[in-house]
Amino acid sequence: MAVVTTIRRDAVTLPAAELGPDNPLPPLRPLDETHRIDDRDRDELPRDMARQIGYEPLRSLLPARVRDGYGRRRTPRDLDTLVIENDRLRATVLPGLGGRVASLFHKPTGRELLYRNPVFQPACFALNGAWFSGGIEWNIGATGHTALSCSPLHAARVTAPDGGEMLRLWEWERLRDLPFQVDLWLPEGSDFLYAGVRIRNPHDRPVPVYWWSNIAVPEECRVLAPAGEAYHFGYERRLRRVPVPSYDGVDRTYPGNSVHPADYFYEVPDGRRRWIAALDEDGDGLVQASTDVLRGRKLFVWGTGTGGRRWQEWLTEPGTGGYCEIQAGLARTQLEHLRLEAECEVAWLEAYGPLHAEREGEWPGVVHAAEARLEACLPRQRVDAAYAAWRPYADTEPGEVLAAGSGWGALELLRMGGKLPGTPFDEATVGDAQAPWLELLRSGSFPEPRRVGPPGETLVAPHWRDMLETAPARPLTEYHLGIAQWHAGDRAQAVRSWERALPLAPSLWPLLRCLAVADQEAGYHERAADRYAEAFDDLCRERRDDGETWTAATAALGRESLDALLAVGRTRDARAVWYRLHPETRERGRFRLTEARLLLAEGNREAARAVFDEGFEVADLREGARVIDELWARITDEPLPARYDFRMRPGT
Repeated sequence: MAVVTTIRRDAVTLPAAELGPDNPLPPLRPLDETHRIDDRDRDELPRDMARQIGYEPLRSLLPARVRDGYGRRRTPRDLDTLVIENDRLRATVLPGLGGRVASLFHKPTGRELLYRNPVFQPACFALNGAWFSGGIEWNIGATGHTALSCSPLHAARVTAPDGGEMLRLWEWERLRDLPFQVDLWLPEGSDFLYAGVRIRNPHDRPVPVYWWSNIAVPEECRVLAPAGEAYHFGYERRLRRVPVPSYDGVDRTYPGNSVHPADYFYEVPDGRRRWIAALDEDGDGLVQASTDVLRGRKLFVWGTGTGGRRWQEWLTEPGTGGYCEIQAGLARTQLEHLRLEAECEVAWLEAYGPLHAEREGEWPGVVHAAEARLEACLPRQRVDAAYAAWRPYADTEPGEVLAAGSGWGALELLRMGGKLPGTPFDEATVGDAQAPWLELLRSGSFPEPRRVGPPGETLVAPHWRDMLETAPARPLTEYHLGIAQWHAGDRAQAVRSWERALPLAPSLWPLLRCLAVADQEAGYHERAADRYAEAFDDLCRERRDDGETWTAATAALGRESLDALLAVGRTRDARAVWYRLHPETRERGRFRLTEARLLLAEGNREAARAVFDEGFEVADLREGARVIDELWARITDEPLPARYDFRMRPGT
């Protein structure tokens, strides 16, 4: 007799790095985005794809903050989990880390179906920084890994379509201002985990929408999908159509056959079932299938090159095996955003489970045989029926709350004066970050702080900007208004707001830093350096202690000030900033790299080389960044040491 599905709280103990504090400086600069295509490729693309690639790409991280406070020292730590289990499958979910499905264990065969990372190690891959590898992640917002990668989601028990229990995850995605939910359940006796996903647009205007479910699997596999062509995208930023499975004489459906990191977006023909599978040498592995709304399928490989191998080690423990990613999304490629009309929603159903099929042989025959096996164990009609059965339950009010997310959704619903059936954003979740904005909403006035400290988060949506514009023009109000105006593209007015606040502001450095960024973006680099130097002086005079908040602010502003001063050759001023950083900040890898730059700028090449020889790790090194190898090339003609080789592009 089948065991009734259960949901329970648990914990997993892993070697884990601390996330640390968020960067308190608002991200005013444009995204340093690696996922954009060469313009010469656009004319060769299908018209709808080209249009969607050009539709509302994300220009700014606001109102999110950058998460760069993590390091690389790992200690055993308990991570809260929610476990969904029947007699066939056990799914382990991390509600505090984006709702990631960290494990999907198939009991009859004793196999883990996913790549399960043995550590928790953040790295700079999410849109806003911190991200970690492994499992199934839910990517919403814009091209790239979601800004919620390392953030808590709301979670609760909900009645499932079969009368059992399902786990609901939900949150308010702030980059696009959209609420979403993921309902996970295991029907009795099922070998497949179902995920019902819904994104809603509660606004009176269309919005861009993006979704990709990202599944990490062991890379010793062959990836199957019902396609004869794919769009290849690499770090050289070219998007081109290639045949599947082979091009340039190499079968790319085996991840180990690719030298360089790359995406392969499969062109699944209209009318064909939407699925993708990764099978090991015995023909066993994981398959993901969905209703047709989730159109896209993708394979990402790290490649066998030095840089790809280095990144694999960086994200996990060396010697524990690599991974690749199979993915499913709303569009054909991750470079596209779709239009979601006002007060509309998009929803679909996904299924994850084991598949056994022959993976070797000619591509068409292998794919058709695997598809037949999938149809035998999970008929397409069953998935469609499960979706239809789930839809009425998507609005069911949750029961027992199992985890809490942020208070931003509650704040937005209070502003809108409405409710979202199925995803209650309780006013009790409104916390310190939302409190001043709630006061602005209710009183029309943004509160000034009772004591000096780094400013809180800024909201930039048009309705909040309108409220700031009509609020009393106090210094902190003008600071936040300027950020909202900057986000809206009104840079001249933003500068005026910041300049207006300066004479009465108790803290000058937040305003001076914003003005310095504005100067840099306008090409006034000397004036930007002056303002950065003045801002850092003001912060050092103002900081009250060596606690986490002030240390994070000093590190963030110090880093930007050093970059600005070195850019205009002011090494003496840069050295003065360096000496006033906290000692523990100077020991972080990012700052050790900056120290090498500073020493080289001072003419001390030998000391700059010694920094490399002593060794450092830039914990928040950005995917695709070249700062380490480019600095090394300025110091010496010797080959780049392997420990510093994160180069992703061909020919580097």
